[in-house]
Amino acid sequence: MSALSSRPPSVLTIAGSDSGGGAGIQADLKTFAAHGIHGLSAIAALTAQHTRGVTAVHAPPVAFLRAQIDACFDDFDIRAVKIGMLATADIVHAVADALDAHPDVPAVLDPVMIATSGAKLLDDDALDALRTRLVRRASVLTPNIPEAELLLGHAIVDAAAADAALDALRALGAQGVLLKGGHLDEGDTVIDRYADPDTRLAHRGPRLAVDGHGTGCTLSSAIAARIAGGASAAEACGAAIAYVHAAMRAAYRPGRSDISVLGHLAARIQ
Repeated sequence: MSALSSRPPSVLTIAGSDSGGGAGIQADLKTFAAHGIHGLSAIAALTAQHTRGVTAVHAPPVAFLRAQIDACFDDFDIRAVKIGMLATADIVHAVADALDAHPDVPAVLDPVMIATSGAKLLDDDALDALRTRLVRRASVLTPNIPEAELLLGHAIVDAAAADAALDALRALGAQGVLLKGGHLDEGDTVIDRYADPDTRLAHRGPRLAVDGHGTGCTLSSAIAARIAGGASAAEACGAAIAYVHAAMRAAYRPGRSDISVLGHLAARIQ
């Protein structure tokens, strides 16, 4: 069967748009392309931002977001969904309702709450909706330490607390959890902790001297792309971590700040 006569696997990102091109939908689509996956997008929020911060956020009507999601599922062979910035409780519920219609499609949930610049990206009432509607739907949940602290309601201050948090996050209902360790001080090593019902892994890597923008978006998108390609969740997380490290090593600074954007082309999968 020729490439023109068959539908390639697709991955849908439901997330926010980054006008600066380093994170959000833009990073997701770059990541899908680097993995040879056809990328689809449903824009859940519009941000005015650059490498120095977020200056404005606009959420489109939830009915329009649902129309985007339904249009994608109506026409494409969606093998996985990546969920990023959702901003409001109404948006969280709309996404959850849409995914309930496709229960067999794996979902990678990046619980975006705070931008790299420190800007708040999730309303207070949306946090509970995220916990109750989407965390339990996640094939893989990918919080960083501050996001895990918000989800759990307590601080994570050391390795023992991080190990315990991994189990507590799984208890919220996610099938697998990748707890990112970049915000935890464990010396020159970053430890990303993964657990699912059958596997428990600690991915150790050097702490890179790169202030990267869009690393969380890229990681969750790479996981979704790998799952769409047939990898298990545990395999996808390991490969995605390696991809992000390669993209960080090829990072560059397109703006006027010290924030770097990841080098997706240099890290692309051959």
